[in-house]
Amino acid sequence: MRIAEGVEMLEIEMKLAGRSMMIHPVILHDKDTWILIDTGMPGNADDIRAFAEQVGISGLPLTTIILTHQDIDHIGGLPSFLEKEGSTIPIEIYAHEEDRSVIDGESPLLKFPADRLEAELEALPSEVSEQYKNAFMQGSKPNVTKLMSDGETLPFGGGLTVIHTPGHTPGHVSLYHHASKTLIAADALVIHNGELLPSSPYSTVNME
Repeated sequence: MRIAEGVEMLEIEMKLAGRSMMIHPVILHDKDTWILIDTGMPGNADDIRAFAEQVGISGLPLTTIILTHQDIDHIGGLPSFLEKEGSTIPIEIYAHEEDRSVIDGESPLLKFPADRLEAELEALPSEVSEQYKNAFMQGSKPNVTKLMSDGETLPFGGGLTVIHTPGHTPGHVSLYHHASKTLIAADALVIHNGELLPSSPYSTVNME
């Protein structure tokens, strides 16, 4: 879905622990490059690539990935992009300091027990499972190359301001796109039955 010129929101069905829901990675692009905000679940990278092809940017280099927080449905596709697109040009990976250790594989996912993670990975194609383990298991090479902080304006899409919105996870950020006056809220806000609400207590570590 086109939000504004150079801003595309994806709709990808996610199935996790018997539940199905939509997730919404975002692409920002211009005539030279594209950047990706969140990478979906393990195995979603091909869906994102297919969308990039549909909107005519698949021939451009992917130079930057911004991860709004550590949850598996936001970082899960990262290993595939690092292995494929990252093999030709370096990709800058942005995250907030408070979620960095998880994204770098130094700490476990905050809301996803190890046994549940193992079961989810076993259900995936072996290539996807191995990519995930290689990228996020302890001792792996760090993934995050750039830290972003509250109030910082990133030089993408005419300016993308970082808003630290902790609660859903400690390092959760939202992003304000100046050119289109769009707030990319990630999981700080949800729409339920047509109503805009805070993130669910079910998936939030600190509602206050």
